[in-house]
Amino acid sequence: MERPELPLPQLHAFVVLAEELHFGHAAARLGIAQPPLSQQIRRLEDKVGHALFTRAPGRVTLTPAGSELLPAARRALTDLADGLAAARAVGSGQAGCLRIGFAASLALTILPGLLRTFRHRFPGVRLDIHEMTTAPQIAALHDRTIDIGLLREPPVDERELGFRTVLTEPFVAVLPPSHPLAALRAVPLAELADSPFVLLPRTAGPLLHDRIIGLCAAAGFAPQVVQHAVEWQTVCALVETGLGVSLAPASIRRIRLRGVAFRRIEPGTARTRVAVAWRENDSNPLVAQLLATISPDPPTEATCRGS
Repeated sequence: MERPELPLPQLHAFVVLAEELHFGHAAARLGIAQPPLSQQIRRLEDKVGHALFTRAPGRVTLTPAGSELLPAARRALTDLADGLAAARAVGSGQAGCLRIGFAASLALTILPGLLRTFRHRFPGVRLDIHEMTTAPQIAALHDRTIDIGLLREPPVDERELGFRTVLTEPFVAVLPPSHPLAALRAVPLAELADSPFVLLPRTAGPLLHDRIIGLCAAAGFAPQVVQHAVEWQTVCALVETGLGVSLAPASIRRIRLRGVAFRRIEPGTARTRVAVAWRENDSNPLVAQLLATISPDPPTEATCRGS
């Protein structure tokens, strides 16, 4: 049996009349004249197939059919109001879900402050956070499985993605304490030529990997990579075992492993770039809200001091 469609204006008129039980008072509350109100109620009764009110001089009461309809009519109007409010909140960027990918090392720098500020400004937004390296973030942005990426050394040939620098920082040498160069406050990069290296694989972040290889090449050597690790914390842990040395962004110092020494490198002019990434054609207002949260003047990680 096909259910009759109940227009919401008629339900609204019905609920108001059921609360007032007086056509004049209900019409005044609705801001209409009594004849249009009576027409709305008759149309609704025609759809239901039964009278909803008994009408007597000076008295209006609900029929059993009207009493049965009233709770459902109130729920329908409340659900509509809630739905409209939720839609407006999502449309204005005040609610919804924002999916963010981030490089693990950024949990040591900009990520906590950025998320704290965003949550304070938009408490109704749910954040879905995913830890991933640069290359998977780029793929996830294209696949629309994340909305925002926070990554190192963004690619330069991406036409569909936008990038904004949010941090730059120098590189540091990561050494086991027993390494002869750990006694220095600053390590000449060329002196690492004979040391085995532990690095992130190129597939994790091609440009960052190439930057590190390029730094070594500029110092006159090609690093002998004996081990790869996907996360910087793992790289540092492997260095701690004496497996090799590494070059890493300066923020990695905050991992604070006791068995690892972080030293400035010379020359120390090279810096690594951290950027926020997004789809250029993304209409999600939450993306614009997060971008507005990020300062237009990118902070700079202070030059690393010996430790």
